[in-house]
Amino acid sequence: MNKKWFRIGMVSVFVLSLALRFWGLERFNTLVFDEVYFAKFGNNYLTHTPFFNAHPPLSQYMVGIGIWIGSHIPFWHDTVNGLTGSLRSPWTYRWFNALTGSFIPLVVAAIAYQLSYRRSFAILAGLFTACDGIFLVESRYALSNIYIVIFGLLGHWFLLLALDNQNRRRSFWLVFAGISFGASVGTKWNGLWFLSGAYLIWIAAWVIHSIHSFSNSKLFFTSPLLKEAEGRSQEEAEGMRQEEAEGMRQEAEGRSQESGVSTYSSLSPLSSSSQTPLQNLTQLNIFHMLFYLGIIPALIYSIIWIPHLQLDKTYGFIAVHQQILKFHLQLGGNSPNVHPYCAAWYKWPLMTRPMAYYYQTAESITEPLPVMGPPLPAGVGQVIYDVHAMGNPFLWWFGVAAMWFLVGMLVSQAVIPWVKEKRFSMPATLSVDTWIALYLVINYAANLLPWVKVTRCVFIYHYMCAVVFIFLAIAWFVDQCLRSYYQQLRALGITITFIILLAFIFWMPVYLGLPLSPDGYKLRMWFNSWI
Repeated sequence: MNKKWFRIGMVSVFVLSLALRFWGLERFNTLVFDEVYFAKFGNNYLTHTPFFNAHPPLSQYMVGIGIWIGSHIPFWHDTVNGLTGSLRSPWTYRWFNALTGSFIPLVVAAIAYQLSYRRSFAILAGLFTACDGIFLVESRYALSNIYIVIFGLLGHWFLLLALDNQNRRRSFWLVFAGISFGASVGTKWNGLWFLSGAYLIWIAAWVIHSIHSFSNSKLFFTSPLLKEAEGRSQEEAEGMRQEEAEGMRQEAEGRSQESGVSTYSSLSPLSSSSQTPLQNLTQLNIFHMLFYLGIIPALIYSIIWIPHLQLDKTYGFIAVHQQILKFHLQLGGNSPNVHPYCAAWYKWPLMTRPMAYYYQTAESITEPLPVMGPPLPAGVGQVIYDVHAMGNPFLWWFGVAAMWFLVGMLVSQAVIPWVKEKRFSMPATLSVDTWIALYLVINYAANLLPWVKVTRCVFIYHYMCAVVFIFLAIAWFVDQCLRSYYQQLRALGITITFIILLAFIFWMPVYLGLPLSPDGYKLRMWFNSWI
């Protein structure tokens, strides 16, 4: 894919994201789901009304900024309500989230490109992210999870850019990475998992480097004849690998000329001489990590609290954190008795318990929806308006399979040499795709596994920080398929892509809250646990 088509593709992904998030943004002239908190909190900052916030305040600042700007725009005010504490249009407290959420597919695509320098991988990652439902829903309302994700992803992107540069330019991007990670934690505490993922991949890089150095150092304790024999065998093996790789390239080029495919990749990770940012991780020392990704995030997090603590002087910095922790510990366990949509962490990957953010019925499409109040009795409502916080089912399911494929790939690369050579060995240079697999698996685990120990009631939207790495995993797998010289794999990649796109279109009415007949609604609720 050349640069021109790559730019056209990325602009198209952004326009699609923007259009879906802004279309009918004022459809429900009320407060949807947790807008009853976050939209009100954002307005409280503008009216200087003290309040207790159960989360760090950054997302509410962003909502408040959006309300202030939106209130000074001479349109968007055809429908208004006073539910935030002031007379506001739904546009004013939703548009900034919609705009912010539109950029998430671009940031995911940017991360994919920095991981591999492959434009096709980046396009697929951005497209799949744009075709997810829960990100679309969260972007269309004054909620907070969009900000956790975008700041956490920006932190990772800036870190990759830092690894791609040297000296002052590296320090420049590391500063921005630290600021972004601090902002993610300043939205909700679980933004810390993005930062922990950065630390874990750095530690993994040093462990790999140490293992390779240790295995090389053992040569000093062997006899000269053995070292010479091992050297000859390594040279012969390297020569054979180069000849095999060259043969595969020539064969692939021949196939590509016949079939019009311009790549030669298969699903097995080949050694690559190209240097990608992840291969530079060991250039960062403990000072870099502690200062740029330790002190700076902590400083940013502390600064974020200043406006809120000046507004509400009930608690100081330490006391307010104690109150937040107390609030979350009192929410109760993961049981329907606590909340009907409680869903433990193990229910998220297969999306067994999504949740309704808004549900209302009407007798006809032309009938205005009540601002507040329960739905009509069963059998009376002929039109259903449902905003369902659920992902694109096939995107999530295929993505989980792709993540397990990456795990299997990593395990096989460690086990096969052990079985063949009866000893553990580490190659001098890991392939680009092996680094990508490590990065995705580690960051997915870092954002999911901490929830194992959380006993309070949690919901599917808490999975958003982890599922972005699922999107990257399935994009990597499809890209490998499409770049393969095997026709069956290319067909598989195309099939997966079309299924994901069709699924997004099929479930779009419950993402956007479009009117559905009872039969149309039931057609999309495949399992009772989805309702």
